[in-house]
Order: sequence, then structure tokens, then C-alpha cells
Amino acid sequence: RKAKQPADKTARPSGRRLSPRVAVEAGVGVGVGVGVGVGVGVGVAGPEVAGPEVGREPEASDDWMRDLIEFDTVKAPGAVKLAMEGRAPLECGASLAAWPLLRMAPKGDGHAVVVFPGLAAGDFSTVVLRSFLAAHGYATHGWDLGLNFGPREGVLKKSLERVRLLHEETGRKVSLVGWSLGGLFAREVAKLLPDATRLVVTLGTPFTGNLRATNAWRLFQWVSGHKVEDPELMRHLRETPPVPSTSIYSKSDGIVAWPLSLQRPGAQSENIEVQASHLGLGMHPAALYAIADRLAQPEGQWTPFHRDGWRRLLFRKPHAG
Repeated sequence: RKAKQPADKTARPSGRRLSPRVAVEAGVGVGVGVGVGVGVGVGVAGPEVAGPEVGREPEASDDWMRDLIEFDTVKAPGAVKLAMEGRAPLECGASLAAWPLLRMAPKGDGHAVVVFPGLAAGDFSTVVLRSFLAAHGYATHGWDLGLNFGPREGVLKKSLERVRLLHEETGRKVSLVGWSLGGLFAREVAKLLPDATRLVVTLGTPFTGNLRATNAWRLFQWVSGHKVEDPELMRHLRETPPVPSTSIYSKSDGIVAWPLSLQRPGAQSENIEVQASHLGLGMHPAALYAIADRLAQPEGQWTPFHRDGWRRLLFRKPHAG
């Protein structure tokens, strides 16, 4: 059938308080700023979490997932990494300069892709990413719900309606891409609508471990009105979606401690490491290429990202867990 563009409408709160169940489904817990208007100062108020440095390589005998979840073994990125977030505009410029080369990235098949922005950011922050995907043959959509202030009343419902409508009108599954906090929304939508979701790609999204191991958790609590201390929520967030899932992360991320973006590799889950700032992840050339590669896979034929040949220069072998 001929695809129709869904009407873009802003979520309108119903006036009711957000129930605990909806709060969990919406991915409450941590917010990290991305995009224009947030800036490097986002993380200044966030203190470091006690524990050893995150740079320690996990040993073969380590149950690193358990340690991240049950103990304060990860701290928020320090002042040096936070200051390095200022390179985000350069990463955007690098993508524009590399645009002719990025055009050689795998092309899409026209299916719909919804892009979710990060904390305190809106669709304007994902313009570069969505323009890149549109140029590669995808029907791209912003989330069209204003600034992302976390699980406001109606946000999850509107996101589910949008994905469900795109699926029904196109007759094809929808891919979801989420930057930072937006990745939590993307993962939760995929969990609730697995039959309508083709795959999920997240960028610097903190879904594992101590939710205070970011430099923006206080901002999230302030703008959303929700607390981050919730063991049940932590268990829910780390559940892998029942669809192909790729987590793109950077060890030089100055907002989110990189281990929080690691998922256990499996038949449909993987991690891809790039060298980028948190605020520049959605505009970094390597991240854009990896996203295009993941989205271009034929539906139902997902395979892990390979690092053969020249790719070894840009993509390191990620932690295997």
C-alpha cells in the first residue's frame, strides 16, 4: 500500500500523574543531554560516583554485568572527559567534510526510521542524522514531541502510536534510533511493540548499571521530576529488546560512563565502539556509517557488525562482556 505520512502532533498531558508502570515502560531513570542548547555545562552538577576507574579491562572471570548492576563499580566521567565534549562541533564539521565519502555507506530500502533525541533536546538536534539517513533512502521521522524531558504524561503513548501507525500504513516494520535518553525510549518502544519494530540502534544510552554514573542525572531529576534510585527500574532498563539491538558507545564519552552502554552480546545484540564525544555521537562520521550499515540489513537477516579490512581503523573490537 501507498505509505502515508502520519500527522505530526505534540503530546498533550492528560493531567493524570504518571503511574509507576508507565514510568518504568517509558525508560525513566537517567537523562543525558545531547544536541544544540544543552552544551558542555550539563554535567557540572553531577558528582562522581565512588568506585574504581572505569578504564579497567574486564577479566575473563569477571561478571561485569553483575558488578555494574549491584555495586558502585563505575563513576561518572571526570572533568577531562567532560571538557572534551567541546569537540562536538568539530565532529559535526568532520561529517560534513566527509559527506562525499559517507555517501558510499550502505543504502536503505525505504523503510521508516524514527529518531529519538536526548535529554532537553528536540528534533533539531537530530537534523544531521536524519538528513544522512534520508539521503540513504530511508523514510525518516523525528519523534515530534518537543524537547525530551523524560517520561512526561502521554510521551510513551504518542511514541507507541507513531510507530504503530507507520507500521500499519507502510506494511513494514519500523527501525528505531535513539540518542542518549532517546535510546531508552527506543528500547522500551521495541519491547512493547516487537512485531512492529525492525531493529534498534542506540547512541551513548545508559541502560546498564548505576544510573548516577552520568554527568546529567541531576538535570534529569530536575526537568522530569523523577528519581534515579529504583532497583526495579534498573532491572527493567537492562533487559534487551526482543529485536535486533545495536549499542554504539564511546570510551571518551564525557556525559555517560561508557560501561553503562554495554549490553551482553547475543544472537540479536551487539556493541560497537567509536571514538566520539557524547554530544557529537549522532553527528560523528564513524557512528553515521555504523548506523547506515545496521539499518541496511535485509529484514529478518540480521548479522553482527564486522570489522574486517579498513573498518579496523575506525572501529575497535568492543568488550565482549
